[in-house]
Amino acid sequence: MNDVSEVSDESLMLAYAAGDAAAFERLYLRHRSKLYRFLVRQLHGNGALADELFQDVWQRVISARQGWKPEAAFSTWLYRIAHNRLADHWRALQHRPPAPADADERTQRMPDDDTPERQLSTFEERRRLHLALDELPAEQREVILLRLEQDLSLEEIGEITGVGRETVKSRLRYAMDKLRQRLTA
Repeated sequence: MNDVSEVSDESLMLAYAAGDAAAFERLYLRHRSKLYRFLVRQLHGNGALADELFQDVWQRVISARQGWKPEAAFSTWLYRIAHNRLADHWRALQHRPPAPADADERTQRMPDDDTPERQLSTFEERRRLHLALDELPAEQREVILLRLEQDLSLEEIGEITGVGRETVKSRLRYAMDKLRQRLTA
């Protein structure tokens, strides 16, 4: 068999299309550095974007392997994919308005209501409320839950609990007073 370096790119691509993963590895090793340098230079040194496009190009090579035909040199085909991907990138930039010059400053000024501290604070408030509700006498806890969580009228609560409207009002008032004291302490 020929030396690995003597095997043509086209033969390796055909072998890869037939299921030889090692052939792809050889192609990749043979072209990765030059392709990456090409992309970095085309993108004015933007390494992060070059990484993204580099991955896209190789993904497209992998996706197109079954239909690949050696009508042109493999390297020509590879760089055509890279060229098209770069063109897509530049075209997308034309349709996307540039970020305002003060975008970072604007972003920093925006309040972030969903911070871990805020979530913890909200969780802590709910926990304190549940603990305070649990400390209420059963008849007060029942009327306050029916009023606040079920949004029932005083009359409806009276029917459910079997007490009069004034008793429901009294229990609600005592429950609210106890909750305020507990939650402000």
